[in-house]
Amino acid sequence: MDMTDEVRDVVIAGSGMAGLTAAIYAARADLKPLVLEGDEPGGQLTLTTDVENYPGFSEGVDAFELVEETKEQAARFGAEYEAASVVDADLSERPFELELSTDETLRTRAFIVATGASARWVGAENEEELMGHGLSTCATCDGAFHRGDEVLVIGGGDSAMEEALFLTKFAETVHVVHRRDELRASEIMKQRAMDDDDIEFMWNTELLEIYGSQEEGVTGAKLVRNEDGHPKKAHENDGDAEVFDFDCGGVFYAIGHTPNTGFLEGTGVRLDDDGYVETREGRTSKTDVDGVFVGGDVADRHYQQAVTAAGMGCMAAIDAEEWLDEVEAEEKQAQKAD
Repeated sequence: MDMTDEVRDVVIAGSGMAGLTAAIYAARADLKPLVLEGDEPGGQLTLTTDVENYPGFSEGVDAFELVEETKEQAARFGAEYEAASVVDADLSERPFELELSTDETLRTRAFIVATGASARWVGAENEEELMGHGLSTCATCDGAFHRGDEVLVIGGGDSAMEEALFLTKFAETVHVVHRRDELRASEIMKQRAMDDDDIEFMWNTELLEIYGSQEEGVTGAKLVRNEDGHPKKAHENDGDAEVFDFDCGGVFYAIGHTPNTGFLEGTGVRLDDDGYVETREGRTSKTDVDGVFVGGDVADRHYQQAVTAAGMGCMAAIDAEEWLDEVEAEEKQAQKAD
C-alpha cells in the first residue's frame, strides 16, 4: 500500500455533475482539488445521450460533451483527476486517509463525497447496448423523446408509479411491467396510477430482452408471463410461462437506485437504511464527521437530476472552503496562544 506524504486540501470522490461542480468551486478557491473519477466517470449522466433539461442549452447538449466541458472547466482552474475510486476510508482523525482502488492511500484535510447512486438494472438481453438509446432510468430526463410512443415501465414501487404517471404526458400508452400480481407502491401512488386511463398493467410479467439498435432506438421487447408468479424462473425451468413479443418505442427501468456508499460504513458518516448519506439539520452539505461533505445523488433519493446534483456539488465545495478557513483560523489562534 503506497502512502503519499502529501496532504491535499480537498479530495472529491466522484466525477458526475456534483463532483465536477464541486471541483470548479474548490479550484476557484485555490484549493487544488483532486477528483477521483470512480468506476463510472461522468456518473449517471453518461447513461443518456441528449440532455435537454440542463439550463443554458436551448437546443440540448450531448451528455458526454456536457461532462467533458465541465471537467475541462474545473481543470482550467487547477483541478486534477485520477482514475481511481475510494474502497475504504479512515475518517477517525485528520488528515483523513483514503484507500484507493489503485492500492494508493491519499491523505486529505477535507473530503467531498459525490459518488452518486447507481440505477438498478434488470439484466435483460441488450440492455447495455441500448441504455441511453431508448432504454432509460429517468423519465424526467428522457420522457419527452417518446411522444406518441408505446412505452414500458419496469417496476412496481412508488418510483415506478411516478415514472409512469410522468410518461403519460408524452407516451401514447404506458405499460407497467411488474413481476407480481400487486404493486409495492403506497396506496395513494397505486390509486393514481390505477385511475389513469393512459396506464395499463402487465401483471406477473418480466422483461427478457429489448429489441432495437443504437441507430434506431428501442423497437420492442420480449416479455415472459406466468399467472402463478416468478415468470423468469418458470421460463428457465420449462414451466407454464408465456413468452411473447411487444412493440414499443421506449423502456424505462424504475426498480430503484443503490447509493455508492459502501466505503463509508463504520466511518461515522450517517447513512439511512438504504445507504444514502444523511446530512446535518438545515440546508447544508455537512455530514456528522467534521470535514466530510456530500453532494449529488449519493444524498438525494428524490430529485436525482443533473442540475440538482450540480447545485449540491456547489454547496459542498463552499461548505468545505468555509470549514477549512475556520480550521486554519483556529490553528493560528492556538499557535499565538502558545
